[in-house]
Amino acid sequence: MTMPEGEHRDALREAIGLEAEAHRALLDGDAATAAERLRAAAAAYRRSWELAPPRSFGRLIGMLKALVIAGDDASVAAAYVREQVGEADASPPAWYALAIAALVEGDDALARRAADGMRSASVEPFLRTADAIDALARGDGAAYAAAEAAIVADFEARSEHLTGVPIADTALMLERLAERRGLPARPSSALLPAG
Repeated sequence: MTMPEGEHRDALREAIGLEAEAHRALLDGDAATAAERLRAAAAAYRRSWELAPPRSFGRLIGMLKALVIAGDDASVAAAYVREQVGEADASPPAWYALAIAALVEGDDALARRAADGMRSASVEPFLRTADAIDALARGDGAAYAAAEAAIVADFEARSEHLTGVPIADTALMLERLAERRGLPARPSSALLPAG
């Protein structure tokens, strides 16, 4: 399905381009530049969401992911996502956005419900990410580490990445959230920043 042209698509392209710059900076060890580009990407993802056709939930995921990876307090963005996404008719991508928001806000019950909602997609990347989210919400470090390792391995096997930069950004986001909970898995991969 082709996405219709318009401002929302321009904003999405801008967000992905800024995220690519951030990913290159992260892998080069330039955390300050990466954080600045990630914040700009998050703003572009939000603009794109506000202009996009209904149910374009990937933009909310991108917004939250960028802020979490930047190391920012994403609580305002998380509250915004919860205002925008209703649980009653949530699709797996909508549940993913809610799951990230819930982990940011420390709402473990919602994070676990959202992980279950993500599993209805029956798509391997969603299932692995749902397992990691559920493990973080339960405080199960061993289960989280296993899910995180599977996510990293999946990214390592990919020939294409959304931004064109080979980076395990989902794993990196989850690791940032795990660090805040004292559950980091510290996976080692060429697709993750050193240290």
